[in-house]
Amino acid sequence: MTIIEKLTALRSLMKERHMDAYIIPTSDFHETEYVGEHFKARKYMSGFSGSQGTLIVCQDKAALWTDGRYFIQAENQLQGTTIDLMKQGEEGVPTMEEYLYENVFEHGTVGFDGRVMNTALVEKLADKLQAKKSTFACEEDLVGMIWKDRPALPKKKGFFLEECYSGESTKEKLKRIRAVLKQEKATHHIVTSLDDIAWILNMRGWDIAHFPVMLSYLIIDENSASLYINESKLDDQLRDNLQENAIVICPYDAIYEDVKKIAQDAVVLLDKTIVNYAITSGLHKEITVINRPNPSQLMKAMKNPIELANNRKAHIKDAIAMCKFMYWLKTKIGKETITEISASAYLETLRKEQGCFDISFDTISAYKEHAAMMHYSANEETNAELKPEGMLLVDSGAQYLEGTTDITRTFVLGAISDEIKHHFTTALRSHIALSKAHFLYGCRGLNLDILARGPLWDLALDYKCGTGHGVGHVLNVHEGPNGFRWRIVPERNDSCVLEEGMTQSNEPGVYVEGSHGIRHENEMVVCKGEKNEYGQFMYFETITFVPFDLDGIDASLLTQYEKAWLNAYHQEVYEKISPYLMEEEQSWLREATRAI
Repeated sequence: MTIIEKLTALRSLMKERHMDAYIIPTSDFHETEYVGEHFKARKYMSGFSGSQGTLIVCQDKAALWTDGRYFIQAENQLQGTTIDLMKQGEEGVPTMEEYLYENVFEHGTVGFDGRVMNTALVEKLADKLQAKKSTFACEEDLVGMIWKDRPALPKKKGFFLEECYSGESTKEKLKRIRAVLKQEKATHHIVTSLDDIAWILNMRGWDIAHFPVMLSYLIIDENSASLYINESKLDDQLRDNLQENAIVICPYDAIYEDVKKIAQDAVVLLDKTIVNYAITSGLHKEITVINRPNPSQLMKAMKNPIELANNRKAHIKDAIAMCKFMYWLKTKIGKETITEISASAYLETLRKEQGCFDISFDTISAYKEHAAMMHYSANEETNAELKPEGMLLVDSGAQYLEGTTDITRTFVLGAISDEIKHHFTTALRSHIALSKAHFLYGCRGLNLDILARGPLWDLALDYKCGTGHGVGHVLNVHEGPNGFRWRIVPERNDSCVLEEGMTQSNEPGVYVEGSHGIRHENEMVVCKGEKNEYGQFMYFETITFVPFDLDGIDASLLTQYEKAWLNAYHQEVYEKISPYLMEEEQSWLREATRAI
């Protein structure tokens, strides 16, 4: 079916149920950022393939909201679908709540699948639509009725992440979580976020591409716990770990009935921004709900010494692959046929040689103007051949048992204009400014983001995304609650106090539609520095070791302090990575990391 045919079929189902609007978010039952194929309902109904967006279908119109990372992509993919693009956060663009208010009749009905809508969003919509006395119909998945060849839920067995990699047992993690429950006077804790469950149980899997988790729910009480999962996906090590920690294995869907059995005098701790509405609406109305972030979220973000030591090893492996890739690209360009897709595939091969078991997200391999789309994804139709001119932006990462990596480099393949070189150098100045930051404990990413944006703002330039995000440990490449952003975006949950051990990306950039895109990204670890009468000072330790392309830099634009940082960084890259390279690669790396 075409998109228009799908919308027509959906509207027919809506009409039978007297629905004024139907909401299709980008979500699974767990509010996961990247979802498995079974859950890509919004992509199926709209044709837009970005990782973030919400589609609202009314009887006479439809609209899709997405953020600045995807404006260009969404405009292209929505052409001819009759779906209007709503650029989130842009002036004059209505919010989803405002749009629904304008398009839902008095006493009208808004439909959605309650399993894919988080409770906080539903309550926000209810507040907005209260004046119209609207009702919700959330028991049916209408898209599932249309989607006849929908992919099945995954069935591959997961694996246990041993303590030599995780650094802490499930027993200790549960003990820490239960201490928080006791402090909050909570009797139960409902956990539905897959990264939290994976971390708590040292459980990894294959249910979402590049994100090693398993579809599951977890309810923790004072003495025991219940894991809701397809039991066939548990290997012997996972079963043993669950048994040792008094965790009962239940069918995946059984949680929806089990929450109805929780006693009326219970006190339940959960995060409404994550737990879906179908679960919370099943709780007795008398139950006290403590709405706060999962305790495991902050615990997970603050990596322990074993995790950090392993992560540093992962980044050395990753840097070897990246340096080999950069050498290959710079020496082969113009001599053999290389495309966006073949370059991406070769990089993945190099990573597998270093022991990665998967990439950590779909690689962005974007040539020339394609790089202006922050989350461009090459396909057979758009796959550009690389020439000895312009630039190639590669944003990529890998999953190793030692850790998760994320790095972006922009490679100069030939002649570039003075303007592009100016942008390249300024974005690097932004990156260096944040890398060099020393700050007092208590600062948030919100306090430091200006360091990165400052050089670009001086040129009246900006980028429509955060400057950086937390990174999980053998988990999600985008992890809260830490991040860099110039303003608070509540739904992003990345504005916490920066704590020792947090892993953080640093990735300012410049994106000029139709021309070029530039991004420079390293991972850093938050560390404690000097403590004196002014308080505890903090700093960032860079753990990514790959050269920045000197061919893109106008050295006259760098201060002596920026040159000193870059030269010291490149010297460290050479010292750490050159022993693992072939002789000709070492010779190239020596030149690529030369002092300027």
